[in-house]
Amino acid sequence: MDSTEKVLASCCYFSIFVAPLLFPIIVYFVVPHEEVKCHAKKAFISHLLPFFCLFLIFLLVFVMNTPEQIGAIVLIAMLLFGFVNLVIFIWNIVKGVQLLVNE
Repeated sequence: MDSTEKVLASCCYFSIFVAPLLFPIIVYFVVPHEEVKCHAKKAFISHLLPFFCLFLIFLLVFVMNTPEQIGAIVLIAMLLFGFVNLVIFIWNIVKGVQLLVNE
């Protein structure tokens, strides 16, 4: 993988700051290099995970029957959601830096 492809692949991970879903999709369909496509797909999935977790939280709230349980469940779910987002955010930064540093 040459330097241009490394920069494109790392930008897919760094796009979590600017356009999390848009940039990896564009790179995936435009760039012909398979390794860059693989990184774009991984970045897209990692950017999509927080939306999936948020959907699960909303689904969990709507399934709960008793109002007493909703408060505790929502608090636990939001803390878990925040932790998952933080881990994904850090993972994207680490992967982007690893791509730029590795030769």
